[in-house]
Amino acid sequence: MLRIHFSAGDLERTQIAERVDPLWEMVFSRLRLTEGDSGVLLEPWLRDVRRNGDRQVIRSGVRLLAVLSPLGPYFPDFLTPPEGADGLTPALEAIRGTPRARLREEFRLLAGVSPTPSWTRPLAEGCDGALAELTEALARYHAAVIEPYSALIDEAVETDRLHRNGTGSVEGLLHGMWPLMNWRPPVLEVQYAHNRELHLNGRGLRLVPSYFCRRTPVAFADPGLPPTLVYPVHHDWTWHRQLASGRRELGALSALLGSTRSAVLAAVGAGATTTELAERLGASPSAVSRHTTVLREAGLLTTERQGLSVLHQRTVLGSALLGRN
Repeated sequence: MLRIHFSAGDLERTQIAERVDPLWEMVFSRLRLTEGDSGVLLEPWLRDVRRNGDRQVIRSGVRLLAVLSPLGPYFPDFLTPPEGADGLTPALEAIRGTPRARLREEFRLLAGVSPTPSWTRPLAEGCDGALAELTEALARYHAAVIEPYSALIDEAVETDRLHRNGTGSVEGLLHGMWPLMNWRPPVLEVQYAHNRELHLNGRGLRLVPSYFCRRTPVAFADPGLPPTLVYPVHHDWTWHRQLASGRRELGALSALLGSTRSAVLAAVGAGATTTELAERLGASPSAVSRHTTVLREAGLLTTERQGLSVLHQRTVLGSALLGRN
């Protein structure tokens, strides 16, 4: 359990980040690429990366991030600098400018929980050439794994931010984080891999929504850094938003397919199971299944079994009909 202690002024200084943090997304995407089950919602992204991504760049980036950000109780904070709030270029510049004393200390802590190969020694010593090579590798990985999907990622993060800020107050925002977190004033309790106490001491808390984070929020290991908590976005809100906007754009398509089938096609988003479509549309799974069968036979959807579920995705023709090429 991570217990975040609020004191005077902390609520007023707490906010949700306004944009995607590219370094955190890279760290979490590596986990999604290597785990056995990335979840049905990320399956379309995973399949496309594996089919169309630069395999050499992706393999190299995955190996690099697996060493520098392993699963477990610790990975170095220098890899996800606060400057990521301003975009990829400032974040990479911050990594290149990491003080040598900090690098030595963070690699010492890393070596205590995970193997550190010999190639990490120049990084731990702060060699300019090694830091430049690291940031170049990260930029290539970002271009292969994150950048091609930036529109989808940005929409999901923005939707989550708008939805949570709609509560009208910071306390409402924190209460709305359940079940990821439990707001028990003046302490925010977060499900965590190990027990930690974080005192904000008037600095406030920066909440960072992440597209590729799953299950458990993550905070900086160093309590002296700006208090930050990265949490997984609520993906269903993105589908609801797409569906709401789609209903305003589906007049002509409804005349062709019918309003219900047009809504099903719009609600598929980047991919959805029959159960998810039923929940989004407020319909029964059997009714949704009948409509997806018709859409599939018309060449507007594809259907693929994923374990006990089936994943529906729009075809190129289906996306073209919606004007979402």
